[in-house]
Amino acid sequence: MRVKLANQIFALNTLWVILTLTAFAILINLSWWQLSRAAEKTGQLARLAQLQADGAVTPAQLTQLAAADIDGVPLKGQANWLAPYIWLLDNQIVNGRVGYDVIVPVQAAGMARPLLVNLGWLAGADSRETLPQFDMASEVELDGLLRTKVDGLMLLGQNAEDHGQWPMRIQQIDYAELAQQSGLELYPAVLYQQQASNFIPHYQPVVLSPEKHRGYALQWFLLAVAVVGVALAASHQGKAKYE
Repeated sequence: MRVKLANQIFALNTLWVILTLTAFAILINLSWWQLSRAAEKTGQLARLAQLQADGAVTPAQLTQLAAADIDGVPLKGQANWLAPYIWLLDNQIVNGRVGYDVIVPVQAAGMARPLLVNLGWLAGADSRETLPQFDMASEVELDGLLRTKVDGLMLLGQNAEDHGQWPMRIQQIDYAELAQQSGLELYPAVLYQQQASNFIPHYQPVVLSPEKHRGYALQWFLLAVAVVGVALAASHQGKAKYE
């Protein structure tokens, strides 16, 4: 099929047109998705900034909040570690080194249910067969950010390893599984510590900024334009002739 466009002749193949339009649609949808993610991240950052401006809540005040209002709330208070439970969240990388995030349950004053706390990062041992050992204080000063959505990636087939002694390695935080393993009725949130201690806090509530998402959106859009440009160039037959 030959068509005339802007005084130019293009020979179009049906299959080639379908493939080009399909690729164009996919790339445009990816660009739009990135723009949507940018808007979502902008809203998240605005909410987190407002929560920080409002100030930290205490564990007792936390129990008065609705479940939908918990995510992103800063929390400060005192708590006691519920020994001997310690989980090491696997595959955490800080400054190019592989290690673990130390997760412990604590009992905070004013809360009926134990709260999981991510104390921060700890370097791994030379061998995966050996888990790092450390001293765990019985009292914990809470100063961090609460998150309710903490699903991770299952890189291995089994999540929580149970070898009969603590600490135990996990691949992701699963409230139900950790509650069953410890026998504790856990509060459905994790506090990510922000103050420096024996561990290195490294949690970022928003990993990719809205600006990066907009940059990716522009890249997908330019690729969509390039696909159409290549298709037109390949089918170009020259300038139309007039008799």
